[in-house]
Amino acid sequence: MPALTSPSYLALYRSGQLTQRVEQSLALLEHCTLCPRLCGVNRLRGEKGVCGMGAEAVVASHTLHHWEEPPISGSRGSGTVFFSGCTGRCLFCQNYPISQMNRGNLTEAAGLAKMMVRLQRRGAHNINFVTPTHFVPQIIAALPLAIGQGFSLPLVYNSSGYETVETLRLLDGVIDIYLPDAKYADEAVARQLSGFRDYVAYNRAALPEIFRQVGAGLLLDDEGLAVRGLIVRHMVLPGGLAGTAEVLSWLAANLSPEIHVSLMAQYFPAYQAVGHPLLGRKVTPAEYAAAVSALEQAGLDNGWVQELDDEE
Repeated sequence: MPALTSPSYLALYRSGQLTQRVEQSLALLEHCTLCPRLCGVNRLRGEKGVCGMGAEAVVASHTLHHWEEPPISGSRGSGTVFFSGCTGRCLFCQNYPISQMNRGNLTEAAGLAKMMVRLQRRGAHNINFVTPTHFVPQIIAALPLAIGQGFSLPLVYNSSGYETVETLRLLDGVIDIYLPDAKYADEAVARQLSGFRDYVAYNRAALPEIFRQVGAGLLLDDEGLAVRGLIVRHMVLPGGLAGTAEVLSWLAANLSPEIHVSLMAQYFPAYQAVGHPLLGRKVTPAEYAAAVSALEQAGLDNGWVQELDDEE
């Protein structure tokens, strides 16, 4: 990989700043305010807040994943690490055994580092941390251990977009590619459907901080793989519940029309959404077509849309 696109965390590692970042982030577990829940529990002593997690990371799986956006998955797959627990309570969560039932294995920093190195050896294009917010200190602690074993892949932060600016600043120079959601435009809907407190306010503070760190463009290498940048995901919900047009217009006006947006159509009723009066059906072709039209009207030309026809 050319020096221009080498992961920025390598510079932090060589300068000794990464060690300082490890100490700074681990100290937050003593009075946890990593996510907007601001629980304040002492996870080092086994106290648990909304995410249900303690001092060690809990990993549900780590594997090559081929179904992300093309610059993330590439030809060999993204090295995806699925963390257990979540700061949200989405009624329609498709990964609820992991996110809500906390299925997974306790994993120390050394074990997480080994997973990262193992995925690199298997040919992963990057390491993709899924639902990572409540394990930011553990991720940072594992990174120098992995680097010491020859690790050098780009890091992807794949989150709900429910973040604090303070936690994101710990990741400045650590994360190469951000993959956050912009789920909702309405606070009441976000609370009703996902249990988020002040989601829109936190999301709209987090996204500009991410933008500040990595910019609007998606930097690609010679193979067309992302090595740095931002992709914002938005999933269209039935009945316009996500406020898609407002979300997209906000992104264009407050970040940049140049950002990459992944407009997702794959919603289906899962978990507590089965039989739900609002969420108990898939998105219709007409609803998704309206979302694509909103994307175009917002002037967001970079990114991905999906195919959805009447049979689906």
